[in-house]
Amino acid sequence: MNTLTDSALIRLQTWLSPSFPVGAFAYSHGLEYAVETGAVHDVDSLAQWVSGIISFGAGRLDAMLFRAAFEAMRDGNDERLAQIVERADAQRGTLEMALESTSQGRAFLETLLKTWPQPELLQWQAQLNFAQRQPAYCVALGGACALAHMPLRPALAAYLNAFAANLVSAVVRLIPLGQTDGQRALLSLEDTIIEAAAAAMKRDPNDLGGASLCVDWMSMQHETQYTRLFRS
Repeated sequence: MNTLTDSALIRLQTWLSPSFPVGAFAYSHGLEYAVETGAVHDVDSLAQWVSGIISFGAGRLDAMLFRAAFEAMRDGNDERLAQIVERADAQRGTLEMALESTSQGRAFLETLLKTWPQPELLQWQAQLNFAQRQPAYCVALGGACALAHMPLRPALAAYLNAFAANLVSAVVRLIPLGQTDGQRALLSLEDTIIEAAAAAMKRDPNDLGGASLCVDWMSMQHETQYTRLFRS
């Protein structure tokens, strides 16, 4: 089944809403330095940059981690879920991207436990505490979507769209670009997001990786950028 029920749709919208306290607004995924260098400077360059992240970079990696966490949680496979948490930690290209991922994952899970304290979530939190690890945001959300009995593909597409929307929002504030142009950029990314979600559903489950070297380099340079609005 790929159809979201009304309740599942509302819950997913709530979890991915900017009002859900994960702090996504504080991160730019290296885009702040890309704007500083002029690599991203208008609608077209923004759309191209974010498209690359979704198709080849963190979007590709996170889509596979989301799927893996969803399937492990759905199947009650604690060992696989623990492996995915570790893998998500190991495959972050930079220190700031690791912070961006785990800080949002921790905030998401903590808020979920306070508002939706499912026994499986409480057990997972205990396992994470024992292992002294925090889940990546995509892993935490993927596991939660499985527990909420959401269909995987639309939940994954919604996650990738929210990820892209946050990157666009960061650049709208940085250039400044303007809200209308930001929406134009996000609209142009629809096919990319749909294709990325579809590809993640077909890919070998162990094909966990991505390649966006210029994005990683921008993130590294951001660590010592003189003036910064964002944490990544």
